[in-house]
Amino acid sequence: MKAVVYDGPRNVNVKDVPDARIERPTDALVKITTTNICGSDLHMYEGRTDFEPGRIFGHENLGEVVAVGDAVDKVRVGDMVVLPFNISCGFCENCERGLTAFCLTTNPDPRMAGAAYGFADMGPYNGGQAELLRVPYADFNCLVLPEDARDKERQRDYVMLADIFPTGWHATRLACLNPGETVVIYGSGPVGLMACHSAMIQGASKVWQVDCHPDRLALAERAGAIPINFEQTNPIDKIMEDTGGKGADRGCECVGYQATDAQGSEHPNITLNNLVNSVKFAGTIGVVGVYVRQDPKHPDPLYKHHDGEVAFDFGEFWIRGQTMGTGQCNVKNYNRQLLALIVAGKARPSFVVSHELSLEQAPTGYEHFDKREQGWTKVVMHPDGGR
Repeated sequence: MKAVVYDGPRNVNVKDVPDARIERPTDALVKITTTNICGSDLHMYEGRTDFEPGRIFGHENLGEVVAVGDAVDKVRVGDMVVLPFNISCGFCENCERGLTAFCLTTNPDPRMAGAAYGFADMGPYNGGQAELLRVPYADFNCLVLPEDARDKERQRDYVMLADIFPTGWHATRLACLNPGETVVIYGSGPVGLMACHSAMIQGASKVWQVDCHPDRLALAERAGAIPINFEQTNPIDKIMEDTGGKGADRGCECVGYQATDAQGSEHPNITLNNLVNSVKFAGTIGVVGVYVRQDPKHPDPLYKHHDGEVAFDFGEFWIRGQTMGTGQCNVKNYNRQLLALIVAGKARPSFVVSHELSLEQAPTGYEHFDKREQGWTKVVMHPDGGR
């Protein structure tokens, strides 16, 4: 099969690799029809993680089931399915509690909980930026889609259920957003835009979106947010002005450890500290941006040499009596309900899509998306050539 293979920092290539196959009776084999490039893929693409050369990228995957193992009971050959980026068993202590991002059985590393397709430190599983994908524990992990999922136009919405739509929703839930409340979202990439979309669906009275990319801020404004370009305006001052000095009720961090200041220099702590100062006393912050234990290539000496430690202003956080929720999204907690919103026409997460490419165009897609070039907001690929 053809697959997008990581060959080193900023070097991906489409290669012929051994076909994915059924390995255990609980597996399904899925022919991938739509797969996305995710912002978190870029951390690996840039060489900022320990993702090993030779592995296959891709954790936002949708396709048709073409084979099932003998122990698969519910999922059928011919079903169109979307796969949570979490690979989870469904029966361990954490999965039973709905914490499928922290499955205790699918990652062989005893120091880790949770697994994912084609992701650093998240187990040995290949990604789905390929023609075929092996899906472990298929009955638990496959979300069977309506018949209209065979239509590529519909797949643009449904594929977002693999990660970014649930993750954006998760940011708002970690922040404990209630109808009528205000929320500030730092980051206007695909996940930040999904957090905005989610907040609007949930009845937020006002949403501010903080970023520096005009094309992404324009999408946020279209989704109902008040855009703040931090290269032109101090976001804390703007939010305080708009709230009479109170601050936003809730905050969402959708940037992660490669956050930058107005001059473009990286500071892994900047959005966290800005959120503390943007959110009201006793407010709540949800953090879904990726943070890693150590980034040896980070320009910040603290983050580079001290196991991912961040200069977080805990004193201000404590004085303000705020609460923070963090961590990867437990996709299965949300994807069925979010599917219902898409089917009912209440959600259209595909508004973030800017480019649809063939699998062979993956190197070009990664290059443009990584540079945050104007207009490259979300890249969708079709391993079947869009057929």
